[in-house]
Formats: sequence, structure tokens, C-alpha cells
Amino acid sequence: MNVAVLLLLGLGLLEAEGRCFFNRTEEYCVCYNLSQESASSIIQCVAASVVEFRGGELEKYVAFPISDLDPSTIEMLGSLVVRKIIFGDLLVPEILLSQVLRFFSYTQVQELVFESCVFEGRGNWDEMADQHLPILSLRFHNVTSAPLTGREQDFSSLSSWLETLQELAVTGSRVTSLPCGIGRVFQALRSLDVAQNSLRDESLMPAFCDGAFPQLQVLSLQRNSLTSYHSVCESVQLLHELQHLDLSQNQLMADSSSSCRWPVSLRIFNLSDTGLDEVLRPLPPSLEVLDVSCNHLHAVDISLSSLKKLFLSHNMLQAAPSIRNYPMLDTVHLDNNAITELPWDEVKLLGHLRDVTAAGNPYNCSCSGAGGLQALAGMGHLGQGWPQDYTCHTPPHYQGRLVKDVPVSVLQCNSAAVIAPICVVLALLGVAGAICLVRSRPGLLRPCRRL
Repeated sequence: MNVAVLLLLGLGLLEAEGRCFFNRTEEYCVCYNLSQESASSIIQCVAASVVEFRGGELEKYVAFPISDLDPSTIEMLGSLVVRKIIFGDLLVPEILLSQVLRFFSYTQVQELVFESCVFEGRGNWDEMADQHLPILSLRFHNVTSAPLTGREQDFSSLSSWLETLQELAVTGSRVTSLPCGIGRVFQALRSLDVAQNSLRDESLMPAFCDGAFPQLQVLSLQRNSLTSYHSVCESVQLLHELQHLDLSQNQLMADSSSSCRWPVSLRIFNLSDTGLDEVLRPLPPSLEVLDVSCNHLHAVDISLSSLKKLFLSHNMLQAAPSIRNYPMLDTVHLDNNAITELPWDEVKLLGHLRDVTAAGNPYNCSCSGAGGLQALAGMGHLGQGWPQDYTCHTPPHYQGRLVKDVPVSVLQCNSAAVIAPICVVLALLGVAGAICLVRSRPGLLRPCRRL
């Protein structure tokens, strides 16, 4: 809205001192409750790269005549360094927005954000036909507007701009559907975030119809009303460029008869906090990152040859999964499970990874249990959380003690390994002594006399 208010400046709304505050260090300017009387204070924001507008009175300008800009105003807008504009807590008449938005073509603004705004009425977007805007990222959070259904013509008028948009977020805004025709407008979109809405399984198939979002690489469906793993899989099959899918915070259920195939391009899959008792199948075949943290998993019995990062924190695992099933793995997180010990054979394999965390587990601080963790820490693999978040649960005399403080010397943990070599050495010394004695006193060994 920086540009929108600067446009108001150009329209003659320069009067009393207002409430804009400029942080020169961060190049961030914020204006509160901007009105006709306070609009002049925005002049201090001309050096900002980010401008935020909170509150204000826009509805009174609906009937204000907005004419084409003169060359000096166009030159001024083009000289601004503003790259991001945030509108918050505003009542936005859509007809005013449709009149002002076209002037963004004279600016260098690349990101436009609306937070906690109410869009009122319907605008006439015909004037935006064939208008190209520099805005590549458009974000809405907690906004209220007319339903998207039946607004395909409005989006068509904006197509010259929207078909170049790269990032779109509509979060926490009670969205229930994404019409197919609207999705087909976003030809260059790389990232779509529709988290914290009310999308259901049946609304996904039309949203991602043939021709919709053809370049989409990142899709967040976090915290909606999705329940069917199979339906989601079928709905995104036509997203051939999809690389990152976030389904976290949905309550997903498996379909035993599912034979759906995920897009082969999918590399990052977030299934955290989805109520899983087991890892759902099928999984994307070329998966590199899998997040199934914050679920109810008791075991993980999957094999993915391409997997590089596996996040399993906050589950009910009693043992770490076998690293042999993931030959490309470099990261595994096992925090806050029910793991009591990391076996030595797994410790040796974990030692080849770059990032291992296993804090908050009820460790059995036997020699092998504590020794394995200390060995991993000694190799520098346990990272953040070591040693303060690694404590003993058993045996009783170590309960509450840090794992790092448990003595695991060879003499204490494997006395047989020390005593046996000592016995062998003593035996050898005894034999050597006997031989020396015999050689020094040959008479000690006399031949038997015959009778």
C-alpha cells in the first residue's frame, strides 16, 4: 500500500503531520491509521524498502476521482526503492483497489501482502486488462472477501499480471474451494500456500484440474480439513513439476486398496502431525525428505533408496529405524520418542551421517547405552541438545543424570576384556620364566633310570 498512499499524495492529500515511523537501519517504515489528515507523514517512507500500513480509512475515497498520472508522478514512483508493501487491519473497497492497482506498473514493488483485511464489494477489473505489474509475490492472511466461485472473469481481466506471478499465499481465510478456471490463469506460479483454510478432499480434484498451475513446485495444504491420503494423491497427479508437498496438521487416514502414484518429481513430503499410527503407502518414489514427526508411530518399516533426511521426532518409537534401509541418508531426527538405547551396530552407521538428534528419550544408561551416545557425541554428530537434553531413565542409580556423565571406561564396563589379556600375559610370563629356569639349571631335568 506504500504506492497506494503515495498515489494519494500525488492526488493532493498532503496535509497535517501523521503517524509513520521509519527504521533507517532496517529500511522499514510503518504507518498507523493513515487518514487524509495524516497522509503527509508518509514522505519519510520514500527511502524504505518495506512499507507497512496498519489501520486507516479507505472507504471515504471510493468516490474520489482518480485520473491518469502525470509524467512527474510516474517518474517519482519509478525512483522509489520500495520492494514490499504490507496492508494490515484495513477495510478495502474492492472498487478502489481495482482503480489504484494499475499504477503499480510504474513501481518496482515485487511483493504485496494483505493481513487481517476485509475486501468489500466487487471491483471493475476491466481497466487491468493487458496491464503488466512487477509484483511476483502476492500474500493474503486472515482476509475476508466475496467467494472465489463465479469470479473467473475478474481473474481473466488480471491474467496479463497473474500469469507471471510466482508466489501466491491465501492462508487462514476460510477458503473452501479453488475453481479450476482460476488455477489455469496462474501459468508461471511456483509456490501456492493455502494453509489454515477449509479445503476438503472433494474440493482438491477440481482445484488441480488439467491445465491448472502447470509450473507449480511447492504446495502447502497444511491445516485444512483433508482426511483421505488416497484422494490427495489422486488430486495432485497432474502437477507434474511438484517437488514439495505439505499435508501437515490434517487428520489423514489410509486406504488399504490405494494404488495411486504420486508425481515422480516430488522430493519433499511433510506428513507431520497427521494422526498417523503407521507410515502411509505408497510414498513418492524419488523422495529425499520425509517428515513424519508429531505422530503416533511405534515403528518405521520402510525402505527408500533416495531418502536423505528423515524426521521422526515426537513419536512412540522404541527403537531407531535401521539406517541400512536408507543408503543416501545424511540426517535423522529421533527426539522425544521411547528409545532406550542405540545399538552399537546402528551407532556405527549413524556415525556416517551429518546430522543426528535423539534428545528427550528415556535412555537406559547401561555401558552399551551410554557408550553409544557418548561415541556419537565424540564424533560431533549429536549437535544441538547435547548434552543437556540427554538424561538417564534407568538404571535407578543413574536416573536423572546426564548421559555424558555416566562412566563407560573399559575397566568399568567390560572387566573381562581387561582381565583376560592380563591373565594371558601372566601365563606367558610364567612359561617364559620356567623355560629360563630350566636352561640355567639343566640338572633339574634328569632322564629316568631303567631298572
